[in-house]
Amino acid sequence: MLRSKKFIACVLICGLSACGFEPLYVEKTSGEDLWYYNNQYDTDIVREMSQIKVESVSDRIGQLIKNELMDTFNPHGTPKNAKYFLKLSPVDKYTTEQALRDDITATREKVQYSVNYQLWSKESGQLVSGNSITYLSYDLLDNPYSTTMDKKKIEKDGAKIIANDISLRIGAYFHSIKTKRGNPDEF
Repeated sequence: MLRSKKFIACVLICGLSACGFEPLYVEKTSGEDLWYYNNQYDTDIVREMSQIKVESVSDRIGQLIKNELMDTFNPHGTPKNAKYFLKLSPVDKYTTEQALRDDITATREKVQYSVNYQLWSKESGQLVSGNSITYLSYDLLDNPYSTTMDKKKIEKDGAKIIANDISLRIGAYFHSIKTKRGNPDEF
């Protein structure tokens, strides 16, 4: 039994190494296609991401997403001479009632938030674009205050999930650009 678990774990680890997985913030220290950790993180990607200015959005959840992205990209403040600009579309919100009672009133709502984003460069134009979607749900309680607080909480959670998704995609973009050039010291 123990040997079969070790075998399965070994197969899974070998499978992960063969899937094309590359660490995002680890420095490539060999001229070959091998990655080594050596206790050094690649700060070039973080440095490039700190040059992103997130443009304003008109709706509340868009503002929450913008704030989360600014905290991720620019923890020391917005760059004065930004190299990149991130544009977010107004957030689309779709609500669906779920879990109906006998009197056909819902006890739960499912919410989908969707936002389009575009990363622009002053020199190159549009670099990355995409759509980030998250699904959340909350209970419809007898107390309206509790339901309102649940709605606000999933708004914050949704903004955090979308911001994390966008920042990971942009980080992956910068990582791919850096590894395609062959010289890890230049962007």
